[in-house]
Amino acid sequence: MYKNLRVIVVMPAYNAEKTLVKTYQEIMAQEIVDTIILVDDASSDKTVAVAEKLEKVQVIIHPKNMGYGANQKTCYKAALDAGGDIIIMVHPDYQYTPKLIPAMASLIGNGLYACVLGSRILGGYALRDGMPLWKYIANRFLTLFENIVMKAKLSEYHTGYRAFSRQLLESIDLTKNSDDFVFDNQMLAQILWKGFTVAEITCPTKYFSEASSINFTRSVRYGFGCIHTAIQFRLAKMGMIQSPLFN
Repeated sequence: MYKNLRVIVVMPAYNAEKTLVKTYQEIMAQEIVDTIILVDDASSDKTVAVAEKLEKVQVIIHPKNMGYGANQKTCYKAALDAGGDIIIMVHPDYQYTPKLIPAMASLIGNGLYACVLGSRILGGYALRDGMPLWKYIANRFLTLFENIVMKAKLSEYHTGYRAFSRQLLESIDLTKNSDDFVFDNQMLAQILWKGFTVAEITCPTKYFSEASSINFTRSVRYGFGCIHTAIQFRLAKMGMIQSPLFN
């Protein structure tokens, strides 16, 4: 609990058996997390078997691989159903440090923000921490484009470390979003559309073989999806189109 608010960590998981326990241990060391909800997207390894042995972990299993976005839809619905007031997404691959959970929860729990992002870019250490150069360049280009088109000032739109208030999650319709990786970008665009102010804190990030990553082809598809989402946002704001994402 944080100030009598129920804190739930959601973990969208796929083949995370090698890093799950380490991530879990660091999450629980923060001492404010009430429950962890792990949604397994039909992993081919022992992710589920490992997760089911951990205390305070609710395991939900997708019978077939449904995609990263679909996984998150299940995560957030389950967190709201479980009474979560502060919901924090932490990837089980240990790329993002769970040590930031108290800081992110405090920004929401004190009523300052409804959304907090752990930014890999904000501190200026992304390349030093191992982000591939091509990903860094793509991140900077897409973020610049999105800031201009959506009239925001975020350091990046592409982090997978995010915290939300219950009120925010109840106010946006995630069912209309993609089941693939562009879900993250669409969700953030919806948050901006609703007028929520987004906070960012600098987040050290680890890059190693077990950390999840999408290949170049899917990254290109994701990039075009981000551009399409931003253009949709602007055209909808101008009243030129109607979009199921923004209503």
